[in-house]
Amino acid sequence: MTLLVTGATGNIGRRVVDQLINLGCNDIRALTTNPAKAALPDGVAAVTGYLGRPETLPAALEGVRAMYLAPLPSTVDATLALARAAGVEYVVALSGGAHWQPQAEAVAASGIAHTQIGAGEFLDNYAFWGEQIRTTRTVREPYPDVVQAPVSMDDIARVAAVLLAEPDPSHRSRMYELTGPQALTRVQIAEQIGVGIGVDVTFAVCGREQAEQALRPMMGDEVRWYYDMLAEHPPQSANTLVADLTATPAQTVAQWAAANADVFR
Repeated sequence: MTLLVTGATGNIGRRVVDQLINLGCNDIRALTTNPAKAALPDGVAAVTGYLGRPETLPAALEGVRAMYLAPLPSTVDATLALARAAGVEYVVALSGGAHWQPQAEAVAASGIAHTQIGAGEFLDNYAFWGEQIRTTRTVREPYPDVVQAPVSMDDIARVAAVLLAEPDPSHRSRMYELTGPQALTRVQIAEQIGVGIGVDVTFAVCGREQAEQALRPMMGDEVRWYYDMLAEHPPQSANTLVADLTATPAQTVAQWAAANADVFR
């Protein structure tokens, strides 16, 4: 069964490719804008294409039975129409989350069997605290009490790969909002990063403007949207979906930090 991974050199798509290989899949096609520079593993067929240019997709979709899709808002309808016309039977879409509702609705209405996955906060986003922790071992932010259950991109990719490699009708037409194993405040997340890297990391409340200035070099104007979202963020509960779907628990904050210690030390 040919599996297509779109965005195969992106943050999650590349991990999906690796996880499919770990699961023993041997007919993987990877959509990328530049196959020569993609550096994909041996045995993965790199094909040129980009979701933002639907006219590049028909060749990539030919013969595909199932695909991983991180939809672009501007082309999601065209992409799904092409996939259906090509005979794609199943889509695993990273289209969950409050800000992805139009994409989620498009996938649900596509006429293709599908499972949708999403997340609130990515653990990997906390890499933007790297400089603060490296230089001061203190995180400075304005919203210490926001409660989140962040999940790693690796765990999202593991779930997507299992759903693709082991199709199970019970997962169809489902939306899985993935979380990490613990719901923590921002203060506790900073502390758990410290546990993971073996140093004490503290949290200090600062003004919104100061926090935005600290992150703007990494996030640009997105930093304003990010803190607007945090300011209105309802408490997030943790669930066990990653473990339920993959038989392996989701990474804790400390485990993720230990695996990415170079970011913080």
